[in-house]
Amino acid sequence: MAKAFAEQGIVDGVQVNSILPGPVMTDRRHRLIARYAAAHALSPHEAETHYANSAGIARLGQPEDIANTVAFLVSPAARWLTGAALRIDGGEVKSL
Repeated sequence: MAKAFAEQGIVDGVQVNSILPGPVMTDRRHRLIARYAAAHALSPHEAETHYANSAGIARLGQPEDIANTVAFLVSPAARWLTGAALRIDGGEVKSL
């Protein structure tokens, strides 16, 4: 969808990009990990490490990881970037 909107954005002078975040440590994810930890007799840190390892990543993302990407996208440094779908997932998805 970003590609379609970006095509029109070129005409209107608007950049359109999308971010595809991976597992980020939001309040909801903290609750999910706490429940998983309790159900499997793990500490929250052990449960988080287990989740990251099972996803094939070094760590779960932090909200700042996504925020930094958004800050880049709205900065002058990204003025020629449009129609992009940026996967920010710590390498979880192993394909292009």
